[in-house]
Amino acid sequence: MQQLVWTPVDQSKAQTTQLSTGGQPLNVPGISGPVVAYSVPANIGELTLTLSSEVNKQTSVFAPNVLILDQNMTPSAFFPSEYFTYQEPGVMSADRLEGVMRLTPALGQQKIYVLVFTTEKDLQQTTTLLDPAKAYAKGVGNAAPDIPDPIARHTTDGLVKLKVSTSSASSVLVGPLFGSSGTGPVTVGNTAAPAYTAPAATAAAPVATAAPAPAKKAEPVLNDTEEYFNNAIKQAVKRGDVDKALKLLDEAERLGSTTARSTFISSVKGKG
Repeated sequence: MQQLVWTPVDQSKAQTTQLSTGGQPLNVPGISGPVVAYSVPANIGELTLTLSSEVNKQTSVFAPNVLILDQNMTPSAFFPSEYFTYQEPGVMSADRLEGVMRLTPALGQQKIYVLVFTTEKDLQQTTTLLDPAKAYAKGVGNAAPDIPDPIARHTTDGLVKLKVSTSSASSVLVGPLFGSSGTGPVTVGNTAAPAYTAPAATAAAPVATAAPAPAKKAEPVLNDTEEYFNNAIKQAVKRGDVDKALKLLDEAERLGSTTARSTFISSVKGKG
């Protein structure tokens, strides 16, 4: 793994990587597609690493596995894809797979390394999402419509984000300390071993902070979702709650509806 370029991540800014453009090849049995390689400072106390993988257009998602290595590139902890669970969309966040890893580097460790990858087994699986109409209904306190939830297939591409913070909460000590092989806490690295210096990412390196993506035109919504919003708009206008109807219109168009606006206009004119 020493040929990988490791992108530094610290507390000041989360690091976002698109696998198709910022990933790197790693010819290791069991790993499918490109990998993402991060380095994290290990001399700032206990660490909380939050790794998320965003769902792409309600159709696909990268199922991450994470291998933690100490400063000598010795594998110290492993978090399988099952550890990163589906999180419903929120006001400021999209559908995603996410996991929080709490680590304590051994005394003397300067860096730890975070390798993110997926496997052939993961690619054969899927993740069931929450339909946007259900998410909206849940957010405003309405009954969820009886429509099927989308299913995202697992792929080798995706948008991965790593956020680093310090933590005083309970954590996993990564890597054997003083050669311990017991079942107790595990530490990252050996305090007496010399540090391996991995190549850091530079401006020309393939792994870099992704620029904010340009706004994309929303994909067309499913027929059931479209019908749900159109009916809700009609009912809101019928009750005289135009403000609610406008909010529904905005939400529907954000999700890609092509008929919500005409439904709103015709309803206001008494033709809905």
